[in-house]
Amino acid sequence: MKIKWFFLLMVITIATVLTGCEPLAVLDPKGPQAERQAQDILLSIGIMAVVVIVVFALLIYMLVKYRASKMPEDYEPPHIEGNPWVEAICIGIPILIVGYLSVVSVQSNYIVESAPKGYEDQEPLVIYASSSNWKWHFSYPEEEIETVNYLYVPTDRPLEFRLYSYGPITSFWIPQLGGQKYAMADMITTLHLAADEQGELMGRNANFSGKGFAENTFSVKAVPEKDFEDWVDEVKETAKPLTEEKFDELLEPGHLGQMTFTGTHLEFAPPPEHDHGSADSEEGHEEGHDEHETQSEHDGH
Repeated sequence: MKIKWFFLLMVITIATVLTGCEPLAVLDPKGPQAERQAQDILLSIGIMAVVVIVVFALLIYMLVKYRASKMPEDYEPPHIEGNPWVEAICIGIPILIVGYLSVVSVQSNYIVESAPKGYEDQEPLVIYASSSNWKWHFSYPEEEIETVNYLYVPTDRPLEFRLYSYGPITSFWIPQLGGQKYAMADMITTLHLAADEQGELMGRNANFSGKGFAENTFSVKAVPEKDFEDWVDEVKETAKPLTEEKFDELLEPGHLGQMTFTGTHLEFAPPPEHDHGSADSEEGHEEGHDEHETQSEHDGH
């Protein structure tokens, strides 16, 4: 009786706790990239749930059907050869599941690495996102402004983040907009995102980078294009310029609140030259390859 009440109480407790939980950020997408990833996560969970249910059902069936019985001590069960159908099912189904998930994963990887679906013909907003211990610096080169530990982005417009680090390797992640990507010291990695809805989002460094890692977060505010332009104008009218001395001070290890400046550190502290993952870098590589071939032909003549 006590065991029965214990399990009943446990079920009620779990149900009560779960009803108060907020939805996981990765399963509450606000952009096309995150929506694709959420679909893949739910697909994987669904397949795993079916596998678990089938396995537990078979386990219960075996335990009931072949449970211990009152047989003589000298009883020997009949010898049974392997069943090819059972072996084919046990081996074939896992192979089919892994193969299917592999195809879905490869397709999704190409989708989330390219321009967001529905925004292919629009000019992206380029933002340089650099990390230091333990803060984030966001440079808007076209708007000539820079923020620390917060982002303002327009909705319904593609976003192109160019990531690098002034310290250890970090990982830039806005769960409701897309997956994480590393920011490194000697190269730029490019991440394509977009926000379909207005709202306040959370971003963070998802890679351990020292004792201040837990607070290496930033906020993201997605607003309509008109509100974004108004914010840019307000910053240019009210914010102080970012100097080289001030930027060097910001790079010192420590935590800061949100800060806003006119101008960017790209003018006196340019990002790494090696660009990985952007269309510009691929075009530059192709041009360099063509020039090399031309020069080789000229030398041959």
